Amino acid sequence: MLRPAEGGVNSGGHQRSICVFDIETVPDPEAARRLLRDESLETHAAGEALRGYFAEITGGRNDFPRQPFHRVVAISYAWLRREPAEEGGWEPVLLGIGSIGTPEDDERALLEAFFGAIAERRPQLVTYNGRGFDLPVLKLRAMAHRLSCPEWFTTGDRWQNYDARYDSRYHLDLAEVLSDFGAAARCRLDEIAAAFGVPGKLGVEGGDVEKMFLNGEIEAIRAYCETDVCTTLLVALRWWRFTGEVGEGAYQRAEAGLRNYLAQEAETQPHLGAFLARWEELER
Repeated sequence: MLRPAEGGVNSGGHQRSICVFDIETVPDPEAARRLLRDESLETHAAGEALRGYFAEITGGRNDFPRQPFHRVVAISYAWLRREPAEEGGWEPVLLGIGSIGTPEDDERALLEAFFGAIAERRPQLVTYNGRGFDLPVLKLRAMAHRLSCPEWFTTGDRWQNYDARYDSRYHLDLAEVLSDFGAAARCRLDEIAAAFGVPGKLGVEGGDVEKMFLNGEIEAIRAYCETDVCTTLLVALRWWRFTGEVGEGAYQRAEAGLRNYLAQEAETQPHLGAFLARWEELER
């Protein structure tokens, strides 16, 4: 995992480190066998069995497995550091984009690394629907592995903490703020990207991940997750610009920093090059 930026807060009371992240999951066959009391259930059939179960208990309204039944197979991130901006305020400086661990790491190792970074650095987290999916999955799966992260609960105060819904000092969920916390319709990240004119999905959808995992395509899953992180970062920059937290100059420098990073990494990480190419295409 990329070495995180320094922890702590800056003079404005904000977290110095920012971690924009996304996860990819597949149905957990072991949990499915226990839930359905079917030890003969094959790994490749677990997803369909879980979807059938949840479709049945919801009267056909929703077959999506609930959070505890999702096994984490990738956690990707963009680490940034808050720096004072020349014109006042602050600007986000990109340190790197990547995925936790290696393709060979199991779920427990990924979760240990993620919560270890939280404990050590206490960053501001930035997600898209993280409050509704990513964070519940991560916490529940960590408990399934008997992991511990007391810092999650001791950081901040009663009103400003990782679980606070209406304060973003420790967690900015873009799906929440862009829908006025559910007052307006919630859009998919790909829909917001299309509306904002930034790259969204590049040929892979979330629904493809299960098949990719069964085919052993972990590297491709991690690459897909990293491009989703890039999209989330671009949307976050628009939000910070709109709120006035980041001025025009700082915003332009942050976008330029991301472009430069993608260009530098394009040769060894083709998915980042493809993201940059799509971005340039959209701006022609």
